[in-house]
Amino acid sequence: MPRWDDAPMVGRASELATLLACVDRAAAGRASTVLLSGDAGVGKTRLLSEVTARTVERGVRVLTGHCVDLGDVGLPYLPFVDLLRPVAADPSLAPVSVADPVLAPLFAGRPGSSPPVQPESEGRDLNRPLPHRAAPPPVDDGRLQLFEAVAALVCELAGAGPLLLVLEDVHWADRSSRDLLRYLLARLADEPVAVIASYRADDLHRRHPLRPLLAELVRLPGVERLELSPLPDADVGALVRRLGSDVGPLPESVVEDVVTRAEGNAFYAEELLAAGLHGEALPLALTDVLLSRVEQRSPAAQQVLRVAAVAGRRVRHELVAAVSGLADGDLETALAEAVHHYLLVVSDDGRYRFRHALLREAVLADLLPGERVRLHAAIAAYLARVPEAGTAAERAHHARESNDLPGAFSASLAAADAAGGVGAPAEQLQHLETALALWTAVPDAAARAGRDQAALLLETASAARTVGEPHRAVALLRSALEGLPSDAGPEVRARIHYTLAQAMVRVEDDSGGYRESAAAMALVPAQPPSKVRTWAAATHARMSYAVGRVEEAEAAADEALAAADALGLDSAWADIAVTRVRARPGADLGEVRARLDEALTRARRSGDVEVEMRVLFNFATVTFEAGRIDEALEWTRHGTARARDLGVEWSHYAAELRHLHVTTLYMAGSWDESLAEADVLARVPDMAAHVRADGLLVLVGRGDPAAQERIRWARTLIPRLGAHVLLDLVTAASEIDLAAWEGRPQQAVDVALATYRRLREEWDDDHLGVLRLAGGALAAVADAAELARRDGDPAGADRWGQAAAELVEAARSAVEIYCGTYGDTMGVEACAWQVRIEAEAARARGEVAPELWRAAVEGFGFGHVYERARSRWRLAEALLATGDRAGAAEQAAAAHEVAVRLGATPLRTALEGLARRGRLDVAGVRTVDVGAVLTPREAEVLRLLAAGRTNRQVGAELYISEKTASVHVSNILAKLGANGRTEAVAIAAQRGLLP
Repeated sequence: MPRWDDAPMVGRASELATLLACVDRAAAGRASTVLLSGDAGVGKTRLLSEVTARTVERGVRVLTGHCVDLGDVGLPYLPFVDLLRPVAADPSLAPVSVADPVLAPLFAGRPGSSPPVQPESEGRDLNRPLPHRAAPPPVDDGRLQLFEAVAALVCELAGAGPLLLVLEDVHWADRSSRDLLRYLLARLADEPVAVIASYRADDLHRRHPLRPLLAELVRLPGVERLELSPLPDADVGALVRRLGSDVGPLPESVVEDVVTRAEGNAFYAEELLAAGLHGEALPLALTDVLLSRVEQRSPAAQQVLRVAAVAGRRVRHELVAAVSGLADGDLETALAEAVHHYLLVVSDDGRYRFRHALLREAVLADLLPGERVRLHAAIAAYLARVPEAGTAAERAHHARESNDLPGAFSASLAAADAAGGVGAPAEQLQHLETALALWTAVPDAAARAGRDQAALLLETASAARTVGEPHRAVALLRSALEGLPSDAGPEVRARIHYTLAQAMVRVEDDSGGYRESAAAMALVPAQPPSKVRTWAAATHARMSYAVGRVEEAEAAADEALAAADALGLDSAWADIAVTRVRARPGADLGEVRARLDEALTRARRSGDVEVEMRVLFNFATVTFEAGRIDEALEWTRHGTARARDLGVEWSHYAAELRHLHVTTLYMAGSWDESLAEADVLARVPDMAAHVRADGLLVLVGRGDPAAQERIRWARTLIPRLGAHVLLDLVTAASEIDLAAWEGRPQQAVDVALATYRRLREEWDDDHLGVLRLAGGALAAVADAAELARRDGDPAGADRWGQAAAELVEAARSAVEIYCGTYGDTMGVEACAWQVRIEAEAARARGEVAPELWRAAVEGFGFGHVYERARSRWRLAEALLATGDRAGAAEQAAAAHEVAVRLGATPLRTALEGLARRGRLDVAGVRTVDVGAVLTPREAEVLRLLAAGRTNRQVGAELYISEKTASVHVSNILAKLGANGRTEAVAIAAQRGLLP
């Protein structure tokens, strides 16, 4: 794995600009200084190495000196000895100063040697004036000559050109070096010298000797301080992915874990990544670094840190006082020591917290097991005595860690109730699962919980569904079934069966869901009507529709609606109403809206959040499928906001609403908002990964290199999730488009057909997503077929024609399967893609077919801004081929305006190339005169290169020698800035230099 300081720098753009501005001021003749501070490992050295490299590129000499931690016995002037090594090695850099005997000990690398005290009449002229900012502070006579000599040396070096002096880790500098630094910064004024001095902010305790010097230096003109803050999470994530690139794409879970724990520290991120890849909890090297600062503190301060580490990231003063066992005076002193040495900091709420989370981890790791258990027990006892001092979650944690399992069980249930009460389902799930894990270890668990284990499993499964963990919900419900006692009543069993059916449909297991709902129906009689039977019937209707048992579904739906009305079960009525709406595609939109309106009213009246989300999702879906993009956006905005307010953002239907929202924004041409919504949260459940993958649509459309990384992420996730159709579809469509834009037609075909086959396995009836895949892949195939025909390659043209036929057949098969089940009820987008496929297939056969492309433009006119523009591009090509230049220009101009507005670089580039080749009048596109770029002979050679001719063939056709042809080819490559023949042809086509 590469080190972070070897990789290209991530982030720090503003800090780098500040330091380079310091260098620029020196190059302009004004001395400038930056005092660079930051915690250990935050990236000071990496930033300085980048500044050094860029400074050298600008022709500025750089001298670097390092301070070393030698404890109380330091070597005087050690960083300046290091700084002057290049001068000692090459005396010609400063011949006058090198001859000065005062500097001899520094040049000889003996910083401890005392410089000779000489009369002013001997050696260097001390009266030689040096520019100064302010009167330098007094130093003793023995050192004055040395200081003056060093200043003169710096001036001599700067006389040959601007100079950058870098002093690293000055928090370790000895007193003499600090005094010399003070003298230089006060003495140098108008010399072209920049100074950057770095130090560790976390090492500067209250009485550190560098503190008063820093306060003094910042009052000098031209001296500024720059604090290097922790890297933002996004930059740390980019750094971690880059560091792990040599072992392949990293799992997002690893990246997120490192980002969270590193808290912006690049060195910590590197060490944690190495530990993560090799299975270590916290690497020993990092633990040693962190604990070295703790071990320097007094025993009382260390005790305070141990208590704080066990208590949590933040801890109240009262808890530390109650648990530490220290007297009040000793406690105050110990806390002050920990705070003043930047081990603890005081939060705004008055609580103490560790300066860095990994410091707490290191302290915890250093505790003996018995000591840790005793501290947890003491904290748990304190929280039990003073409940207002902490939360139920904290009590549960400390009870569990102190092996008080009954106490941990009760506290976990209390914490789950508290989390549910404040709309935090993820935390609720966590606490419920903890309670489940403790169930068998607590003898009176049912009495403490007030319910049996099956009821707790149902509750936990409900929380899992709410946070978007359907696989976990299925596993919990199966456990509930398996764990039911033999005397469990039929209603309890039926409830678990139909709840399991509802969960199974979330993981694309319709047949399994049907079996479970049928089992629920068999357990409870229809008469008299009951809540369990009503929900069993509602669920069974939905499952029966899903597997094509329409008559069975209709009967169950009728029963469920009648029973729901009779019993006043509004949520069940709303649920079955939505099921019927979706089971009857093609129904009148007004009737559908009326039915959904009533369902929404009933769902909200019942307080059933899941059913309400289902209704909102279907409101958005029916308007989307009808091509009413603006109306669909209104529903997706409302639905996602409602889900956020209710704290169920990643439940199944809430996640699908966000997916639809991102997709609809993309279609409407609101690409910035679409990408922002796809990336609104860094952490999403795996089953909602398609929401983040939706951002690929914009990234690929814009030609953003980040698309490749996101595709790799999605591809690693798909096999682990199994049947996740939407994630598969979005990723495949984006991968196909990217391959098409990059000229990789075979990959586009392979991805499209492989995804089609998976869809046939996962979905029995609805494969219309294949239309999008086939249309994208056909674009790449048609391009390849055109190229083969142009190059005189009939075999290649036939091969691509066969690929096109296979894609068309897959699309037609998908339509036949859908229509065989649902009739002629395809949505407007599917119809548009169907026309687009026919147009691309004609292009693959070599047919111009402007009428098909005009139909594609009209098909996407419902509101798909980007695909309509792409269809206009192809229509412009077709019109140009038929000689309709005015029509071609009109279509190209309309598409170009959209491409510019969206930032769709690949489409814009293609349109501008078309405009230049066809000499079309498109605003913002300047046509190129071939004669202004290439000679007539070079233009002829380029034409033959585009036809795939070798240099020998070019020479034969133009009646010139192969060597002369080679010279022309070299000239063409140089003029176009191309690295090879293929790239030259591509650039020429883009610039309109080819017919």
